[in-house]
Amino acid sequence: MSANQNLNVMSKATDNHKIVYPILFMISLSHLLNDLLQSIIPSIYPIIKDEFQLSFAQIGIITFVFQMTASIFQPFVGVYTDKKPNPRFLIAGMTLSMTGLLLLASAHYYSMLLFAVALIGMGSSVFHPEASRVARLASGGQKGLAQSIFQVGGNSGSAIGPLLVAFIVLPLGQSYISVFAVPAFVGIIVLWKIGNWYAEQLAIGRTSKKAAFAADVHLSRKRVVFSIIILLVLVFSKYIYLASMNNYLTFFLIEKFHVSVKDAQVCLFVFAAAVAIGTILGGKLGDRYGRKNIIWISILGAAPFTLCLPYLPFGWTVVFTVLIGLIIASAFSAILVFATDLMPDKVGLIAGLFFGFSFGMGGIGSAMLGAIADSSGIEYVFKICAFLPLLGVITALLPKISKTQITV
Repeated sequence: MSANQNLNVMSKATDNHKIVYPILFMISLSHLLNDLLQSIIPSIYPIIKDEFQLSFAQIGIITFVFQMTASIFQPFVGVYTDKKPNPRFLIAGMTLSMTGLLLLASAHYYSMLLFAVALIGMGSSVFHPEASRVARLASGGQKGLAQSIFQVGGNSGSAIGPLLVAFIVLPLGQSYISVFAVPAFVGIIVLWKIGNWYAEQLAIGRTSKKAAFAADVHLSRKRVVFSIIILLVLVFSKYIYLASMNNYLTFFLIEKFHVSVKDAQVCLFVFAAAVAIGTILGGKLGDRYGRKNIIWISILGAAPFTLCLPYLPFGWTVVFTVLIGLIIASAFSAILVFATDLMPDKVGLIAGLFFGFSFGMGGIGSAMLGAIADSSGIEYVFKICAFLPLLGVITALLPKISKTQITV
């Protein structure tokens, strides 16, 4: 058997076992730490904007560099690990991120900022494909729940990061970003333990042949590719909108309501916490009620709230950001599992493609939205982004996927 065939057998065999919660929680924790490091980048924008005298367009370029390095390499890493899965890639990714973080703490030039965020982005591109595969292997067949547990770790890290920055870096200065090297080192230790379990599963997969449940797609290659494109368009709508929230919500609140930087960061934390809760709900509900139904609700269902958000007073703005986070976050786990069901032998490629595409769209979106904010104002950014969830109507073009038992 090839390495890819071995991994497919192992993945199917694992589906028949009970869900491996210790591994899922550990990989979720590592995702939390990875995305906590990532979330530091947009969280320090108010600091470096003043320190380096940056425009909104330059802020957007920083996000563009980070998210493009995080996106471009991910599909290639996924293709490689589909053929040659490597448990130590997880550690390599976290090490790259930690190196970029330490450089970010000591950067004194704009070019150094760009290089630092590029290293953090490369760390994410190495981490996500193999981490997603570990989550699937530990799922026991509950792939939506497993992906959500993995994903909620990342969302929780994204929520905690701005809060820690608000209470550590904002009052003490840029150099204190280096404090976050501690959670990065903890992540390396956790990933070492996960890598040992992953290596054991690879060895088991070379000989294990059991009945398993897999997606019964019966679709032509052309139909599968078309469906993947539809899912990518839905990811586009979700992540361009999330780029506006993650990167510019603090500026929007400060400019429109004249709140303090710390209060704006707390509001960003509240939004990110809602995203984390929505993620875990979306995976569980997708396993139970069907992933296509959850995609419908998550993308299109957010539209009424996003359309109202730019015109609300401060109290209702906070409430609606929570509702938007809860609703729109439930889509990604459902989309990713739907895609892997369409191409079950390409888990690394799909994970790399979708995580990479989400980062890439976030980066491109941030750069474009920064330029728009410079020319037309930050409020205008939120008014035009409000229409993006309406793209959820194309969910109707996705096929229905059932499950059937197969023997391998």
